[in-house]
Amino acid sequence: MAARSRRARLADVHELALGLPHVTIWPGSRENPIYQVGGKSFVFFRNPRPDAVDPVTGERYPDVIVFWVPSESDKQALVQDPGSPFFTTPHFDGHPSVLVRGSRIGELTVGELTEVIEDAWLSRASCARAAAWLTARPSG
Repeated sequence: MAARSRRARLADVHELALGLPHVTIWPGSRENPIYQVGGKSFVFFRNPRPDAVDPVTGERYPDVIVFWVPSESDKQALVQDPGSPFFTTPHFDGHPSVLVRGSRIGELTVGELTEVIEDAWLSRASCARAAAWLTARPSG
């Protein structure tokens, strides 16, 4: 249980995403990985874009990670929590995903990050794959 309570690291994003079944990695632009299940992205590392910028300097964030979420209410729960590193931008209005800067991933525990990545995978996996994984995984 201690591993789940330690602070998350960027390497954990890759390890957790790859640890789920039927995951493939596509090289995105600038070699940023895109994790997919059944050809559908569920976690990806985004290139710097004009909609995600430092409010003080105006510089584009170079380390944004996108996670799919199951629903708009899940998205709002993550982005409206003042203690959460998750955010969104107008570009993602109506899109079932949240953003987090890689530099802030350590604000999450491994357990919290695991839940976000598993939820992202479940939101994109086929019903059959999701049901099989949920049935086979150890409870805990």
